[in-house]
Amino acid sequence: MTPRKILVVRMGAMGDIIHTLPAVVSLRRSFPEAQITWAVEQRWAPLLEHNGAVDKLEYVNRRSLTAIRTLRRNLKAAQIDLAVDFQGLIKSALVCHFASPERIIGMHRSAARESLAALFYSRTVTPNSTHVVDRNLELAAAAGATSNGIAFPLPPGEPEGSLPAVPFVLACPLAGWISKQWPLEYYSELGVLLRQRGFELVLNAPSVVTAANTVPHVSGIPGLIHAIRRASAIVGVDSGPLHLAAALGRPGVAIFGPTDPARNGPYGNTIRVIRNPGATTSYKRRPVMDPAMRAVTPAEVFTALEHQL
Repeated sequence: MTPRKILVVRMGAMGDIIHTLPAVVSLRRSFPEAQITWAVEQRWAPLLEHNGAVDKLEYVNRRSLTAIRTLRRNLKAAQIDLAVDFQGLIKSALVCHFASPERIIGMHRSAARESLAALFYSRTVTPNSTHVVDRNLELAAAAGATSNGIAFPLPPGEPEGSLPAVPFVLACPLAGWISKQWPLEYYSELGVLLRQRGFELVLNAPSVVTAANTVPHVSGIPGLIHAIRRASAIVGVDSGPLHLAAALGRPGVAIFGPTDPARNGPYGNTIRVIRNPGATTSYKRRPVMDPAMRAVTPAEVFTALEHQL
């Protein structure tokens, strides 16, 4: 049965939303007459502005009982007939359940991030692909999508803060887990090497995060998108800004440690991945930096950047 109203659930974070975009585009192309609603945390809404694949956003705020009741009421009133859970958690499966759709599609318990989430699904998918983008496309296909092709519809961004007049490389040093981050002092060393070649190293981060020999840039999501589009190249770790740069087709270098770049790396072929041979895939959210991240030197990153620049 052709769905009339589709609910997409991927509440956050930045990189995960970006990795879901091609699947939602596939749903839109396959069901052009359907209304597609995306349930998302409001902080990530700027990523979905001017998105032709999405008709409506419903904001998820788990910290407010009133907001949860409003979300449930809105989803029930929307008369959703198909929901696709791209997050694979109990909380995301519950959001699907709020809509009381005829069908809920999600990952098999062996592949869902929380196996109990699969209890809410009417159909489950055991993915054959490795990368998250391709796994999401498999979910869309299970929902009936037949469209091929990869697209990342993203807003143009807008200037925020100041950027150098000279060519620059943009670095985004923070990640959701400290274990995925690269030492700040390494960015300082990389900044020296880049200046010798006529490039500034711009550090996009909160104002409290600083490193010598770099130029600070503080912005929200629109400013980050604008800066990525302007930069000559990107240096990133396994975090949202890196995946944003990959989705925009920008060149750069990605530094990986405890997470697997085959599954969570930058999608496409514009960004080169560096990972120490001794790295162990663990996905453990440790409060200290992973030794494999420290093992990647500024000189290695600079050499890889030279090829990109």
